[in-house]
Amino acid sequence: MQYEVPAFDIATQQRIGRLLKGIDTRIVTNKKINDNLEQQVQAYFQELFVDNADPAWTLGTISDLGTVVGGSTPSKSKPEYYTEDGIAWITPKDLSINKAKFISHGENDITELGLKNSSASIMPEGTVLFSSRAPIGYIAIASGEVTTNQGFKSVVPKPEIGTAYVYCFLKHNLPVIEGMASGSTFKEVSGSTMKNVPAVIPDTETLTCFNDFCAPIFAHQRILEEQNQSLAALRDSLLPKLMSGEIDVSAIQL
Repeated sequence: MQYEVPAFDIATQQRIGRLLKGIDTRIVTNKKINDNLEQQVQAYFQELFVDNADPAWTLGTISDLGTVVGGSTPSKSKPEYYTEDGIAWITPKDLSINKAKFISHGENDITELGLKNSSASIMPEGTVLFSSRAPIGYIAIASGEVTTNQGFKSVVPKPEIGTAYVYCFLKHNLPVIEGMASGSTFKEVSGSTMKNVPAVIPDTETLTCFNDFCAPIFAHQRILEEQNQSLAALRDSLLPKLMSGEIDVSAIQL
């Protein structure tokens, strides 16, 4: 109660409130747009590959959709293995905090030395990250080159399959994958289990149609998520400065 704040007049208080509310409103609007776009993608996947699946399509496994890649954690006792600006390294915790569809970095990055001294692998942009334990089923798309810890069994899509199909396939088949998990202490999807999850391999024409539909949607979702991250950072940096009087709200143009 001893914290001192400037004695703002009511007009200034209202201006600060309107500014912060405007930022929050834009964030909420972007999220609603992205949710609507996501529903369109999932509905089209359901229509093409579930409701109207062609019996002639090949039945294979996830290995036919892409390469399953595990992860690794460089030794925590080696501070030289970690950095704030290095090789992106993602953990399930990062996906629990960041609910975005696309991810480029986690809380920590690793160094070239950390990568060299672990079994982590650099995966390309478009890789579909799938948390395989604690918990099972966080799904995101790498928006750049990334590595992960051992809590993932990610899928690097084959070019002819594409990121969109792998992403939607994993979301749609999450209950099946969870049912294949094993473990006494906590459930986990092993690498061999992930590779052998049954998967339908659609024909090239249908896959191309789906990927062409998803490409502009995914691109727009990524832009809106990046906008929200920037807006949230702006809001969080402005708030204490506005409340302390360090910044004059009337001087801000958004």
